[in-house]
Amino acid sequence: MSRDHPHPARRRVYEVLERTSVSDPIVHAIHAFLILLIIANVTSVVLESVPSLRLDFWPTFVAIEIFSGIVFTLEYVARIWCAPEHPPWRHLKPWRARLKWALHPQSIIDLLAILPFYFAYWDISELRIFLLLRLFRFFKLARYSPGLTSLMEAIYAERRALIACGVILLGTVLMFASMMNLVEKDVQPDKFGSIPEAMYWAIITLTTVGYGDVVPVTPLGHAIAALTAVAGLIMLALPVGIIASAFSREIHRHDFVVTWSMVARVPLFADLDAEEVALVMHRLRSQSCVPGELIVRKGDEAHSMYLIAAGEVEVLVPGEAVRLGAGDFFGEAAVLKRRRRHVTVRAVTPCRLLVLDAEDLHQLIASDPTMAQHIEEVIQSRGERRAV
Repeated sequence: MSRDHPHPARRRVYEVLERTSVSDPIVHAIHAFLILLIIANVTSVVLESVPSLRLDFWPTFVAIEIFSGIVFTLEYVARIWCAPEHPPWRHLKPWRARLKWALHPQSIIDLLAILPFYFAYWDISELRIFLLLRLFRFFKLARYSPGLTSLMEAIYAERRALIACGVILLGTVLMFASMMNLVEKDVQPDKFGSIPEAMYWAIITLTTVGYGDVVPVTPLGHAIAALTAVAGLIMLALPVGIIASAFSREIHRHDFVVTWSMVARVPLFADLDAEEVALVMHRLRSQSCVPGELIVRKGDEAHSMYLIAAGEVEVLVPGEAVRLGAGDFFGEAAVLKRRRRHVTVRAVTPCRLLVLDAEDLHQLIASDPTMAQHIEEVIQSRGERRAV
């Protein structure tokens, strides 16, 4: 065994569970299966609450519970086993890495998701609160959804602002509850006789729910209620605005990091500084291709060049086929010489391409002669007949 990877089996399990390879069909198959199982399990829990369906399909619900309980248990055990392979914890002892993984919020959700299976097995299903934990399996989808992950990261990043909103809300509740207690306690002592009793009305009004079961009856009480309702709009807008803006920033940050890493892997831009890479990124657009799809056709006008971020393509040169992989680029010769395509290029595997339009490429070359020289060297190394 190598020193860098003393546990190849554990490393492979980590790669599969954490989706470190975007082009591995086994990884896609396993994660698609787990997502479908989570959806099926949550659907089963919801439908099981309908008495008629529970009676008619009880064996099906039990089979789904047993199967999913076993699979989720195996997944949890496998994840905790390969925890030492996580980059931040590789320097730790295996038991410490596993402990850190077990205390991670997503790992706690995984644990809560499988506990109901064992509660039912030990015949303590009378504790209905534990069966509700089965719905925690829905939150396992956060592991497979970048959007949900970004939302949680946004909420965590703005936790201080959200706590401040909570403090403001509490202070507002106390203020309006005290005011309403002052003006309504003699008229409605059963509803506004004390500040704690008035706080119920204040919370319901500030959150814009307004059940209508507790309402002021005096003119001054109506005025206070109107102010409370207006303040409720502000109280609602504050956390919503904070979370929305933080979520938007998190999505853009994630897209920026992904695109930056894709551009940095391309040798053509390897020597650019941060400012130049950012300039290139603003000019690139993403394109995905399926196996067999024609990306460039012989005889077409050359409108853009392509950089391969992931996957492989095949350049159909007369008499042979040349394969290009991640980090390679093609289509630059025809664009630079303003001529039609000489060859056809098709995707061999699922590909993720970065497309640079001809006009943008000419502007970049005009601003960076080193890039033009590098492209010319690559064209010459490939040979004129291989130029796309």
